[in-house]
Amino acid sequence: MENDAKGPLHGVTVLELSSMYAAPTCGRMMRDFGATVIKVEDPVAGDFARQWSPFKNGLSLGFSRLNSGKRSLGIDLRSEDGREIVRDLIPHVDVVLESFRPGRMEAWGLGYDILSSLNPGVVMTRVSGFGQTGPYSERPGFGTVAETSSGYAYINGW
Repeated sequence: MENDAKGPLHGVTVLELSSMYAAPTCGRMMRDFGATVIKVEDPVAGDFARQWSPFKNGLSLGFSRLNSGKRSLGIDLRSEDGREIVRDLIPHVDVVLESFRPGRMEAWGLGYDILSSLNPGVVMTRVSGFGQTGPYSERPGFGTVAETSSGYAYINGW
């Protein structure tokens, strides 16, 4: 189950609970550095990025670029059974990478306090548009939102 790459993260296992772009990019970098990354997707729809064009042989090239080399599991995180599967995996991973809005993991019973009680050494990495606290923390984050909020779009004349 290990990644064959012998990078600095060789031997590290990452459980990636994410979709779209930002967190999958982090997971891809971890995989490139040798980690074994297990991506959790909705068992019916999968990651929304699977629908991004362009496609080759029916597969999204963007999704493939972000997720190649990762293992994949279909788990419904909205169901208690799905969340129990995640809790069962926690003792076997080193890092949890997630990209939900702040508070979602806690509402599901998958917050750091619960996960670290199952694996005291687990590292939780959270990727959200505007951080975990603060006045904009509940807002969704996406590339175009970040570009306009930061002034990047203005600087580039978009």
